[in-house]
Amino acid sequence: MSISLKSPAEIEEMHTACRLAAEVLDYIAPFVKAGVSTAEIDLLCSNYMTKVQHTTSATLNYAPPGYPPYPASICTALNHQVCHGIPGPKPLKKGDILNIDVTVVTQGGFYGDTSRMFVVGECSILAKRLCQVAFECMWLGIAAVRPGARLGDVGHAIQRHAESNGFSVVREFCGHGIGRRFHEDPQVLHYGQPGTGVALQPGMIFTIEPMINAGKAAISELPDGWTIVTRDRSLSAQWEHTVLVTESGVEVLSLSADCPPPSGLVGGALASATNAAIAALEPAPLS
Repeated sequence: MSISLKSPAEIEEMHTACRLAAEVLDYIAPFVKAGVSTAEIDLLCSNYMTKVQHTTSATLNYAPPGYPPYPASICTALNHQVCHGIPGPKPLKKGDILNIDVTVVTQGGFYGDTSRMFVVGECSILAKRLCQVAFECMWLGIAAVRPGARLGDVGHAIQRHAESNGFSVVREFCGHGIGRRFHEDPQVLHYGQPGTGVALQPGMIFTIEPMINAGKAAISELPDGWTIVTRDRSLSAQWEHTVLVTESGVEVLSLSADCPPPSGLVGGALASATNAAIAALEPAPLS
């Protein structure tokens, strides 16, 4: 494992990349409504990246070994889809829940990655609760990040909260280091045991992006070679931020005005709050 500790100059570049990724989600939020297709949302995001931001999409034509080239500028995950869904022509309908995952590449070659849940009109009580718990899981994971902590602490905080609410954590996908490459070390599992795993050091940048299922954790891959769904067809929700380990704690690089942290967090840096205190915080309103 080779973990890159980012220099001050690289951290500044990552601030820019993650801010731009979050701005895409802020821009697209008003368009996520009944009657609009995810293919239309993809086109709007693509145009915003290329024509307004002068960034490029990290996902478009992305083809790791064994995968066909990914054909879209964003990833969408609708209802029982877990991740990596390909945008399509089917219109959204009231009650849908949708994750939009954006990764931009700046002209300087740095990657910014973030995702957010959106609710189309009124959704079911279960869907709303799942989205809220997934949001809390992400922030509990973030709250566990500080120098000297271990990645197992992050995963444990997420797993404990999800399972205590009757939900499950997807095991096959995880967060990851990020910088000049889309996916770097370390892998950031969203489950685990406290006190285990890689020790966190200032300068590390990685994503925390738990995928939380309303039913069982088992997943399946669709024939398109990309879209992951829950095997039992239960709903799934995910939120994602990119974070920096600082000398005193953690900074969330992908915050935006339209998706602020829970109350009690200042300037994107976590206050000295315990996991229990963070768990009691009310999540930000869903878009």
